Amino acid sequence: MAPDVSDLFTFDEFLTHWAAERPDRVAMREEDRVYTYASLDDHTARAASALLAAGLQKGDRIAWIGKNSDLYFTLFFGAARAGIVMAPIGWRLSPAEWAFIVNDTQAKMVFGGPGFDTLAHQLAGKLQHDPAILTAAEAYAMIDAAPRVPFEPSGANDAVLQLYTSGTTGNPKGAVLSNRNLFALRKHSNSLDLPYTKWEDDEAVLVAMPCAHIGGTGLGIMALAAGLPGIILAEFNPDGVFDAVEKHGVTRFFIVPAALQMLLMHPRCASVDYSRLKYILYGAAPIPLDLLRQCIKMFGAQFIQAYGMTETTGTISMLPPEDHDPEGNKRMRSAGKPLPGVEIRIVDGDGAPLPQGEVGEVVTRSSNNMLGYWNLPDATARTMTDDGWIRTGDAGYLDEDGYLYIHDRMKDMIITGGENVYPAEVESAIFGHPAVQEVAVFGVPDQKWGEAVKAVVVAKPGASVEESDIIAWARERIAPFKCPRSIDVIDALPRNASGKILRKDLRAPYWEGYERMVN
Repeated sequence: MAPDVSDLFTFDEFLTHWAAERPDRVAMREEDRVYTYASLDDHTARAASALLAAGLQKGDRIAWIGKNSDLYFTLFFGAARAGIVMAPIGWRLSPAEWAFIVNDTQAKMVFGGPGFDTLAHQLAGKLQHDPAILTAAEAYAMIDAAPRVPFEPSGANDAVLQLYTSGTTGNPKGAVLSNRNLFALRKHSNSLDLPYTKWEDDEAVLVAMPCAHIGGTGLGIMALAAGLPGIILAEFNPDGVFDAVEKHGVTRFFIVPAALQMLLMHPRCASVDYSRLKYILYGAAPIPLDLLRQCIKMFGAQFIQAYGMTETTGTISMLPPEDHDPEGNKRMRSAGKPLPGVEIRIVDGDGAPLPQGEVGEVVTRSSNNMLGYWNLPDATARTMTDDGWIRTGDAGYLDEDGYLYIHDRMKDMIITGGENVYPAEVESAIFGHPAVQEVAVFGVPDQKWGEAVKAVVVAKPGASVEESDIIAWARERIAPFKCPRSIDVIDALPRNASGKILRKDLRAPYWEGYERMVN
């Protein structure tokens, strides 16, 4: 069993601890690049030293635009040791979206991952300040050349990570997370006798989801916290997952149900040796019963559903393996029970608690709750209460055993293939099209991706709307995964007395026959 490190709360403490405790153990691997805990401690301390030597100070921001990489984690862990905040930006976003986030962070340095060498060119003319923009080769060289100098490590409550979450208003918001947010909940799990919260000493974790999401970066942090190897895939691909399981001893990974389906459909899937694989964590959508059956048969692993959001530093409730029944049961429709140390309540519109079984807004309080949104005091105040509760924007209820069921979304978010999309972003991308008078966007059920983005438009008088033309227009302005898959043309959008678009009325026909309005 791994030693108890539940009193460590910062990156600097963990890296120092494991470098002393297990210097020669593998800490991180990507392709043929392998770091032991001693070398990871050294590389991240050099990264911190290099950033400080470049004039950055505690509280400054740096940004990463690229896929998952050992370089990203080296820069992130190093920056975090010194209290410099890393903001990873989704590589699938458009350059205009990259620029918005870089401007918002006011990052002093922007790092391009491998394959993103033209970043300076792509951002040219779009930035409101003048950050240093480094290629991956320049960043590796900077770290290698930096002498390790003493620095003051960041404290438990200092910000270290800024993750951008799609915005209801159309612009993404930076959720600011501290050392404590990322590490403190583990202390509560240590007292429990639950095998899936414990780590054996021979385990390894796969980082396959994008690092701009808590489901990607969070797994790299889990590996570090447990003193185990983190195996990094630049991006999710079935062969990479199969190799990690067979060659590098991966025992657990996090994945979205749509990606599980891709693994199963791959010709190599049936011939892989999964004997070391213990747990498959999944989230962003419940697992369809038929998919669970196929996965249990194929992988033989235990399944854990994780429910959470960026603002709660990821998982706040979990459906454990024992509730995953291949015959199906009521609990499999739930998001599980709160993790130890997490409070979950259901409240009405005034914030008053509702009785068991009644649907209201899901609110939560724990050491996982973010410090706030970067430079957005009003948005922070709308999301977080003075006494530490976060409003999730999900509508749900708790049953007699404390299981949480998500019934609908109070905000108009769409989750497609594990990516969050807000209608406002898509609507503003389509709105300028010369043939479009009005537009409304919402999610419809989709077998492969859980939900698909759909737009309905009202044409300008005398104009005709071509579906392919609107989609192409949107693709020039926003990431492809946010663009509508289909467009319907209607005469007028339904509105209430105050003129607000009745999105629920537009969605309803597509969700007929479903138990709830989330898929």
